[in-house]
Amino acid sequence: MGQFQIKRLVEMNIGGVDVSFTNSSLFMLIVIAAITLFLTFSMRGRAMVPGRMQSIAELSYEFIANMLKENVGSEGRKFFPFIFSVFMFVLFANLIGMIPYSFTVTSHIVVTFALALTVFILVTIVGILRHGVKFLTLFAPSGVPVFLMPILVPIEVISYFVRPISLSVRLFANMLAGHALLKVFGAFVVGLGWLGGWLPLTFIVGLTGLEFLVAFLQAYVFAILSCLYLNDAIHLHH
Repeated sequence: MGQFQIKRLVEMNIGGVDVSFTNSSLFMLIVIAAITLFLTFSMRGRAMVPGRMQSIAELSYEFIANMLKENVGSEGRKFFPFIFSVFMFVLFANLIGMIPYSFTVTSHIVVTFALALTVFILVTIVGILRHGVKFLTLFAPSGVPVFLMPILVPIEVISYFVRPISLSVRLFANMLAGHALLKVFGAFVVGLGWLGGWLPLTFIVGLTGLEFLVAFLQAYVFAILSCLYLNDAIHLHH
């Protein structure tokens, strides 16, 4: 499990609080730099017939724009920068974590929970500012008999406040499990040597391809669930 270990690169302590610059901090900066460079250089030419990099950048833009339009409607357009930023951060963090000897920041629950909590707070603020006290009707599904409300309302409240936990654990667990499994099979390759190492090596090749797919799917799931939560806050669907 050494690949998931947090290491202090620059030790700092402010008011008794450890705010050291760690390998996790470094790779989060690398992720942000990679996204910035990718979007800047891919769109620098703005060619009428886009090249490979520009096509990928435009597809990413259209992918998130269509996701918001389909799940939130036209009112979701103002939240495009936020959803796009979250999607790209999770995607690039997952992909960079696939590079040997790198660090996967999304394999740590503190990072994924911070992202999920940010989404949760934004959604809650949007719902309260838009609907005021009426936002509380989100916890009382329409058409439900009054005598069932004492049961359903607590369930709805709990499910609402569990959202950041489920959203963060889903991403963290998938990335942690995938990388740990690759490490296990890698140890078998080294341990078995030339005679029996080919079998776990075959599994590693297959798992690596699967992990690249999971890296994209987890970014997609995180983004689309964020859109669905926004939709609930804006439209108060029951």
